[in-house]
Amino acid sequence: MLDDSPQTKIDSILGKLEKVLAGGDIDAAVNLFQADCYWRDLVTFTWNLKTMEGHDQVRDMLKSQLASIKPDRFRQDDKELASQNDGITDGWFEFETAVARGYGHIRLKNGLIWTLLTTMSELKGHEEPKGSLRPMGAEHGSDAGRRTWKEKREAEAAELGFTTQPYTVIIGGGQGGIALGARLRQLGVPTIIIEKNERPGDSWRKRYKSLCLHDPVWYDHLPYIPFPENWPVFAPKDKIGDWLEMYTKVMELNYWGSTTCKSARYDEAAGEWTVVVERDRQEIVLKPKQLVLATGMSGKANVPKFKGQDIFQGEQQHSSQHPGPDAYKGKKVVVVGSNNSAHDICAALWEGGADVTMLQRSSTHIVKSDSLMEIGLGDLYSERAVASGMTTRKADLIFASLPYRIMHEFQVPIYNKIRDKDAAFYQRLEDAGFLLDFGDDESGLFMKYLRRGSGYYIDVGACDLVADGRIKLVSGVGVEKLTETSIVLENGRELEADLVVYATGYGSMNGWAADLISQEVADKVGKCWGLGSSTTKDPGPWEGEQRNMWKPTQQEALWFHGGNLHQSRHYSQYLSLQIKARKEGIATEVYGLQDVHHKS
Repeated sequence: MLDDSPQTKIDSILGKLEKVLAGGDIDAAVNLFQADCYWRDLVTFTWNLKTMEGHDQVRDMLKSQLASIKPDRFRQDDKELASQNDGITDGWFEFETAVARGYGHIRLKNGLIWTLLTTMSELKGHEEPKGSLRPMGAEHGSDAGRRTWKEKREAEAAELGFTTQPYTVIIGGGQGGIALGARLRQLGVPTIIIEKNERPGDSWRKRYKSLCLHDPVWYDHLPYIPFPENWPVFAPKDKIGDWLEMYTKVMELNYWGSTTCKSARYDEAAGEWTVVVERDRQEIVLKPKQLVLATGMSGKANVPKFKGQDIFQGEQQHSSQHPGPDAYKGKKVVVVGSNNSAHDICAALWEGGADVTMLQRSSTHIVKSDSLMEIGLGDLYSERAVASGMTTRKADLIFASLPYRIMHEFQVPIYNKIRDKDAAFYQRLEDAGFLLDFGDDESGLFMKYLRRGSGYYIDVGACDLVADGRIKLVSGVGVEKLTETSIVLENGRELEADLVVYATGYGSMNGWAADLISQEVADKVGKCWGLGSSTTKDPGPWEGEQRNMWKPTQQEALWFHGGNLHQSRHYSQYLSLQIKARKEGIATEVYGLQDVHHKS
């Protein structure tokens, strides 16, 4: 009797793939894929984050990389059963290359590969010291010259950056820099994290007082140390700040707080950076081989320019500088913007007794937090998912296995379901004059986030205040100018204001490169973030991956790391392995280095 089980189908295709790749038969390998196939590789084959779409792109990559990568030992993960639904067979597998061990996910359609995900798990000979490789810690026996763990850490802190140089410097000590620093620490890569704030977590503590995570706890774990089981679903900002400070200490990171990066220059001939920082009123020159900008996915604050800002007699703040509502009881406040920060700030100001108006200039996508958790995230990141056996690693890889080109097709039904479920909620908002959208192609929050990093609000309560008028709303009109005491709109309407908050988002991360390095280097690497989807604020051509994030850029030895907690956790693995490979002198021939189409 013919065994037609999902397990057998996956075993069969993996066996064929290993055989033709080992034999160098690229055409035969390509023929194992559907015509409309997608191969997403995270470092293993391309030393890049790269998605190949269709036969021609798969063929081109294999022609370039197969001989040096030497993939083999494709084998199904016997701990994860293959499955079959709606004509799609999917499974998990392990494999190896000449220098690494990898893990992957595969989907078959009509017996051929439809989507393939290949990810690097570890470099051979440079495995993390965990499990059976964990360090002993205490050194038993007698040694007259031994140093304690504390003495070794103190010596490292005294020497690194002074008598010895870090291999990597990370500019930015928020969750991104901390997560990457932890990965590099485990890989034995000497690293210093530079942070202008005094303490780890201050980038959270110093934001407006009502700030909290809008993503649920299961989505937000850091590498190595997950949040405890009694951690709140949505953590307040100061609690997150304390967690990051604890994490930095117990993961033994070399974290230079109260330190400002003044400049960075790359010496092509020497293959190293000269990074000038100021710490304890002293100028220190660091000479790392790799420089990472982990300054936040959103980059520099975007403050709009309006006529009359110089004569306005009240206060003006970007949302990133807004301290919270305490000083504004009884004051008239206009918040320019209608996305996450705008809603949070408006709600807190209303609670604090301010007379607050939200000025919505363009439409915003809204999704209720409970609906997002139940319908959008529940299968991967929830208590329900954990109870069904879902791990954080598996959830991350399932999400990563969906090619960006077709991800919206999976998202549209989710947001259609949410729209039906919350129809009365959306109607109330529209009746109040709020301008709603679900993205250019109705695909909702995640695609907006991946394409442009803005344009949405996860509702944790502010929408009710907007719908019933407690937060005043003015929508569909721009700002003409400011007077001494007001904002004048393009339709002539005047809004009195004691405070104007610009909740107007952020620019591209390469703006930091312009400030720290040069405009020339910022233009050389180009815009960060976005997919090239030709949707609003994400101009084409199609990139297929996030521009410049977690992968090689057009500037040698310059990297960008950022995103939400989920992305900081997941992609720090692949960035740390790319940096470790370079430290160890492993050949890293990058395939498909991103062309630059947009400078900012």
